[in-house]
Amino acid sequence: MTGDQHYDVIVIGTGAGGGTLAHRLAPSGKRVLILERGGYLPRERDNWDSTAVFVQGRYRAPEFWFDKHGNEFPPEVNYYVGGNTKFYGAALFRLRPEDFGELRHHDGLSPAWPIDYTDLEPYYTQAEHLYRVHGRHGEDFTEGPASGQYAYPPVEHEPRIQQLSDDLEKQGLHPFHLPIGVNLTQDENGRATHASSCIRCDRVDGFPCLLGAKSDAQVICVDPALEHPNVTMVTHADVRRLETDESGRSVTGVVADLGDGTTETFTADVVVVACGAVNSAVLLLRSANERHPGGLANSSDVVGRHYMRHNNLALMAVSKEPNPTKFQKTMALHDWYLGADDWEFPLGGIQMLGKSDADQIHGEAPRWAGKVSPDMPFEVLAHHAVDFWLCGEDLPLAESRVTLDKDGGIHLALDEGNNMEGLKRLRHKLQGMLGHLGMHPHRLLNHSIYLHKGMPIGATAHQAGTVRFGTDPASSALDVNCKAHDLDNLYVVDTSFFPSIGAVNPSLTAIANALRVGDHLVERLG
Repeated sequence: MTGDQHYDVIVIGTGAGGGTLAHRLAPSGKRVLILERGGYLPRERDNWDSTAVFVQGRYRAPEFWFDKHGNEFPPEVNYYVGGNTKFYGAALFRLRPEDFGELRHHDGLSPAWPIDYTDLEPYYTQAEHLYRVHGRHGEDFTEGPASGQYAYPPVEHEPRIQQLSDDLEKQGLHPFHLPIGVNLTQDENGRATHASSCIRCDRVDGFPCLLGAKSDAQVICVDPALEHPNVTMVTHADVRRLETDESGRSVTGVVADLGDGTTETFTADVVVVACGAVNSAVLLLRSANERHPGGLANSSDVVGRHYMRHNNLALMAVSKEPNPTKFQKTMALHDWYLGADDWEFPLGGIQMLGKSDADQIHGEAPRWAGKVSPDMPFEVLAHHAVDFWLCGEDLPLAESRVTLDKDGGIHLALDEGNNMEGLKRLRHKLQGMLGHLGMHPHRLLNHSIYLHKGMPIGATAHQAGTVRFGTDPASSALDVNCKAHDLDNLYVVDTSFFPSIGAVNPSLTAIANALRVGDHLVERLG
């Protein structure tokens, strides 16, 4: 084992933040230790089986958290090398420039960041190139300026989605190619097409990729980082606490349960936490000591607070014509991202989901599937399904927070009605267009298979905000470089640092920030 060695950097977690940071540090020659709570996800037939993945929760962590009423719920977390990116949809959006400033919403203010879009923009471009994002800058009128075009062309729409895009344009709207991180081939005209070996290219949203064709953190960052002799990884290392010196200013030990009944303490000059917004806050709270009675980095009492997870709806429309699309996740719409003619507040964005199949729809029965068309078998219904993902901004409330009970149980308090009016109006916008989009006008059904059977609190895939960064130590846990105000060698680089979450998938921002912090650490370590 490696516990008798001292490292330059320990990175705890291998997802979008931790995995990317390790990749950035690897060429520096610094001694880097990666600690991962899980192991490698097995490559097996169940990777692409809807019943195994969604209905049975084959890869979901076998644990339960508690809501504010003390009721148990299964969170949407996965402990494998690559973290939750093994199961994400690989939609890799930039936040809009306006998201970095203060934005007024129906239910309150979305706070400004201590950095702006221009500070992160070069790293967004690097992140897009690193994670093989396919897209075309300039199509989405809400996006900020880009210093470089995507390295890969957008994935072309299949015929039914192309027709949907054309119909949206006829309504005066501005659909664009969804930026997505996948490894696809190009045809003779340079257009991105489905890899010939990828027979299940519809398996993007929520599925691990059996072929390694999805740009997750393991494939893109962790495995290449481990090719460097100065980078080591220990799997099945569940970090239980961080120890500090007597002054409380420096982390001196990372104590991990190795899963075989033993624990080991690892040491490094710099310790980086990237366990996911909930578990990073849990680790800091669990590491309370005499110098830090409220938990590490928590003199401001913000650790665990301001939890956000987006206001999401997964919806299934029914096309009048068959929808034989295999790769459906190619289009998005941001016309109402910042507001609408009939409403002054932001609504959010619409994007395509991975294609529903009969097993997923059957997993919903009999709750709603029979209401769509009682005489239509699930297989036929799936052939007509067109799936949408609606995403609105969740506001950071101090009372939406992560806490621990005396037995170490994780409690997640959440105001599930926070800032929901924009999402309701976004759904109304979509529903009102169905008749003009070749869909049955009144058949837009909640598709909660993506949200763990209609339990919104359990949908933690977009978790963020529990260890926010800022310039004021009285109201933030981290400085602008994501170093703890209270400690000299502790950093946090997952989505915990977000002061606000915007209304796009947070992964690319976590990746870009990890590259930014990685450059800072390389400079710090000399």
